[in-house]
Amino acid sequence: MKIASVLGAALIAAAALPAQAEDITIKMRAISAEGIGKEVGTIRAVDTKKGLMLVPRLSGLKPGDHGFHLHENPSCAPKQGPDGKPVAGLAAGGHFDPEKTGKHEGPMGKGHLGDLPFLTVDDKGEAKKAVAAPRLKVADLWGHSLMIHTGGDNYADHPHPLGGGAGRVACGRIVKGTAKKM
Repeated sequence: MKIASVLGAALIAAAALPAQAEDITIKMRAISAEGIGKEVGTIRAVDTKKGLMLVPRLSGLKPGDHGFHLHENPSCAPKQGPDGKPVAGLAAGGHFDPEKTGKHEGPMGKGHLGDLPFLTVDDKGEAKKAVAAPRLKVADLWGHSLMIHTGGDNYADHPHPLGGGAGRVACGRIVKGTAKKM
């Protein structure tokens, strides 16, 4: 009888979930101008009633706040910059901006959709605090990449463009075979 009641409760709980909700895990890797390095952890992306929830399980990062964005391309590779030198993660392109707003206004603003809440890394080099992106769903992530920048993010284009997050230090491709559906 106990097994039947537990099974019944599980079926009721499963029926209450939205049919289209997705839940994926994205592997994040350190990146540099030389290429893609070791895995630094994962970020779980889950659809919720209030938008996308991103749950990091990262380690080996510099403590502090880090800019966090969804980028256009599903690549974490370096690419030649304007000065002719390779730049970490530049093949990921710019921030995801399907409406071509050209504005960096943060996850709650009306600018591009690639703006995500900044990630906070603790004194041990770990990021575990979940963040929400209310204007996105898991379905929006496919075919893009998640990027963690060296610096924080002021959610504006001034005094520095794109929030002032600076260089790219970790990246995760969101394509079939690399992001795991839960």
